[in-house]
Amino acid sequence: MVVLSSCNSAKESEEKTETKKETTSPAATKKTIVFFGNSLTAGYGLDDPSESFSGLIQKRIDSLGLAYKVVNAGVSGETTAGGNSRIDWLLKQHLDVFVLELGGNDGLRGIPVAETKKNLQAILDKVKAKYPDAQLVLAGMQIPPNMGKTYAGEFKAVYKEIADKNNIKLIPFLLEGVGGEAKLNQADGIHPTAEGHRILAENVWVIIKDLL
Repeated sequence: MVVLSSCNSAKESEEKTETKKETTSPAATKKTIVFFGNSLTAGYGLDDPSESFSGLIQKRIDSLGLAYKVVNAGVSGETTAGGNSRIDWLLKQHLDVFVLELGGNDGLRGIPVAETKKNLQAILDKVKAKYPDAQLVLAGMQIPPNMGKTYAGEFKAVYKEIADKNNIKLIPFLLEGVGGEAKLNQADGIHPTAEGHRILAENVWVIIKDLL
């Protein structure tokens, strides 16, 4: 009886050990959030790129213990046409959440709204084709009325049209609370300061938090 009991105890001990090994195995690989945009995403003019809104999103994610890593795929001066050319290369790496922040440079250059709309849709189509299960988010932009009220109105409307068409999340206006506020922008009046990026990060977080 004692021998049998000892065998059973040893077996139970082995099973507990195996169970412990399973429960303490390394955590699953982190999912990836890609911010695909221009100088706003890149954090142009900041002393520390981690102070950009995308960097601040990573800090928020880490503080909450969420298993996501942020990829800052921002390129200063990027237009939607440039983004459409670049996206194929980016899609070689897996992604789970894709935040598209492009169009501002199109508006400042007076590129036809129809062209901007076509390029934004093409980028989203490529992402959906490669990663159909990815969550997509579009960051809305607006431009000053000095480009003409009609053009500015059409430009602003494009983002909601595309978001509705694709049934994806929309950040109504990425620069909400920052655009036009001198103290929150650098000397060029276009690129946010570190304080401005903190507001951008909140504008983004309120939309993407439920996707994580």
